[in-house]
Amino acid sequence: MKKIFVLNILAISLLFTACKKDFLSREPQDAYSNASLWTSASDASAALAGVYNGQSVNYADEGSGWADATWIVYLDCASDNGYNQYPWEGFQAYGNGSVNPSTGDASAYNYTGITRANFFLANIGKTPMDATLKANMIAQVRFIRAYQYFLMSQLYGDVPLVTTLLSPAEAIASVRTPKADVIKFILSELAAAAADLPASNNSGDGHITKGAAFALKARVDLFNGNYADCVTDCQEVTKLGYSLYPSYSDLFRMTAQFNNPEIIASVQYVENPSANSNGVLGVMPSNSSGGWSSIDPTQNLVDAYDMDNGKPITDPASGYDATNPYAHRDPRLAATILYPGAPFKQAGASTNTYYDPLSPSSPDYYASGNNTSPSAYVVKKFTSNLSDFDNLFQSGLNMTVLRYAEVLLSDAEAKIELGKIDASVYADINLVRARAGMPPVDQTVYNNQTTLRALVRNERRVEFAFEGIRFFDIQRWKIGSEAMSGTIYGAKTGTIDPATGKYAPTGAPLKLETRTFADKNYLWPIPQSEIDIDKNLKQNPGY
Repeated sequence: MKKIFVLNILAISLLFTACKKDFLSREPQDAYSNASLWTSASDASAALAGVYNGQSVNYADEGSGWADATWIVYLDCASDNGYNQYPWEGFQAYGNGSVNPSTGDASAYNYTGITRANFFLANIGKTPMDATLKANMIAQVRFIRAYQYFLMSQLYGDVPLVTTLLSPAEAIASVRTPKADVIKFILSELAAAAADLPASNNSGDGHITKGAAFALKARVDLFNGNYADCVTDCQEVTKLGYSLYPSYSDLFRMTAQFNNPEIIASVQYVENPSANSNGVLGVMPSNSSGGWSSIDPTQNLVDAYDMDNGKPITDPASGYDATNPYAHRDPRLAATILYPGAPFKQAGASTNTYYDPLSPSSPDYYASGNNTSPSAYVVKKFTSNLSDFDNLFQSGLNMTVLRYAEVLLSDAEAKIELGKIDASVYADINLVRARAGMPPVDQTVYNNQTTLRALVRNERRVEFAFEGIRFFDIQRWKIGSEAMSGTIYGAKTGTIDPATGKYAPTGAPLKLETRTFADKNYLWPIPQSEIDIDKNLKQNPGY
């Protein structure tokens, strides 16, 4: 990996590639001077587009952005939700605890986007333009920079906090800033940005709004134990009029991308042919649908979904039937995971077929080694309707980064942790459950801090599976030894009736791998390639 932190000049030149053609055509491409770039609001707008385009690691060939689809879906493979079967994709080692500073291509230690943001903020002041619009643009960039520092500080802990442009010599002499100071900076930036951001974005073009600033601040406050502030942040978001989208299964479809009252912030993509298409969708479906089965749900995640009567499958009174394990479950299971025997419709097909990963003759046979899932489960959440896409590897599906359901559950969790358990806690959770088709919380069972804490934690897990949140929850709850150690499994072997999809489990569960977890794994190692260049960087403990 190249030393991203010192590529200030490259990052600035890349910024121009996101600008409009009329902006580039004003002068020869080799004749730019910094003074000529900030002469009008349209110039500033083009530079802002470059900041929005500035962070992606582009692992799965998706277009770049301030956040990206790879880190939203693959990150669950570093948790107990998923298994990344291909080690060269970089996430398997994070999941099984074998990661070291030199392994894996998956690294979020990336200062390209931050450099672009710093470049914009260093120069926007000179642009003659409307003061309100200028303040709005500055606030958007401050949010984007704060988000990128949030991601890095969560994964790596202490990271260099850089808010100005640096020379190469200054960059390679940087030291890590304590995480507490980085978090303090993030919270301050988000509060300041919120004041200058609009309440809504009527154009639907993905620009950051006030709700995004407060929603991200709520997440950061929650993750750092600032529970009272988190509640306040969540209330600010609620005042802005967000609500839940009516259908959980349709929430992640192309048809729900615009005018969606639940989406607070998302990364925008453009359908093929485009360098800014979303290529990560293709890694999720199985072979028969043209996918790679890169991200394989675990049995542990499947078991986390309650029965549709609200009882966990471990409750003897739940009605769970081990011979028919997917019947009468939380509807979010079928919306999120394609399980053995589940009906699905191939693109262009007029009738359903049944997913069969267990028959040796099936193109989706788990042991074929041909882009099929070794757990017999695949992610369905973003590709539930394959006919939505002409090309899974060049789709226009936007990826949601912040949505209102998280605000509701964060509000509930913060109040539970504060010991302020009132009707609003149940109301928050019940809104999320009702939208999914689940009954209200049984208040005779969940009537104290301990039981409600367990409930809201599981609710977060099943609501946000494969949305890049589970690893952070394991990290902050300090449940790594429980959640991330031991053998992980997939579905039980058995048979699938091709006419009805009836699944008959007859054998042992599929073994995926044995994992180990140590306290060091709550943070990721700083890539050795970074330390080799910047000798002032110190490695995280244990690596």
